[in-house]
Amino acid sequence: MKSVHFGLLLLAATALSSCDKPETKYNNVPPTAAHAWAPVTFKADDDLTVFGRRYDAARPKAVILLFHQAESSKGEYTEIAPRLRDAGYTAIAIDQRSGGKLYGDNETVALLGKSTDYLDAKRDLQAALTFAGALKLPVILWGSSYSSSLVFPLAAENPGKVRAILAFSPGEYFPDKALVRTAAAKVQVPVFVTSASDPEEVAEAKAIAAAVPAGKAEQYVPAAAVHGSSMLIAAKEPKGAEANWAAVMAFLKKVAP
Repeated sequence: MKSVHFGLLLLAATALSSCDKPETKYNNVPPTAAHAWAPVTFKADDDLTVFGRRYDAARPKAVILLFHQAESSKGEYTEIAPRLRDAGYTAIAIDQRSGGKLYGDNETVALLGKSTDYLDAKRDLQAALTFAGALKLPVILWGSSYSSSLVFPLAAENPGKVRAILAFSPGEYFPDKALVRTAAAKVQVPVFVTSASDPEEVAEAKAIAAAVPAGKAEQYVPAAAVHGSSMLIAAKEPKGAEANWAAVMAFLKKVAP
């Protein structure tokens, strides 16, 4: 009977280890076995708790802050962040207060009880940048759709704290239709701008890239790409994902080799 009981316990433990562990609300806990990430939280300047996932590289060259698109969450980076980690970049994907369930639950929105306007989420991006500063690594901002627009004012308002920017499908998504270009003109770091292969998105990305001081921005026009960071997910963009990844990694190797 003892051997049967032990066998049942072992089977149960094996089954549990094969599943995603539930996310806790505390920092400094071991990463999950399934995705090799650790849950992380920090406070925005209005005391709202921002939830995220931290993917630690063994010998990090930089930390990349991953910001999601509208109606989305940190789950947007479930496939992307591990690849960045394996390439030597610690990645932190957060839940912004403007988001939803597109890629799974958004814990920050759930805590707040509602999703806010896009601009409100800038406080969460700033909190992530402040948090990352304590890691004593170069910080790279990575935005998707509306957050790819917010990274420009974020970088402009934090000189010396950002190494580079990657903007996936930026646009003038806010009431002030010159906000992003005005901020881009003040950015003093290398910028990678891309978009879906849709001509309107390409043109919008071009206008923002053109506003960045000469020589600091490069626009990658993909042959095949969907909106936002999803262009790197093979299930979302089977024709172009690997080519898009090649362009991203070439930029990262230049700014944080």
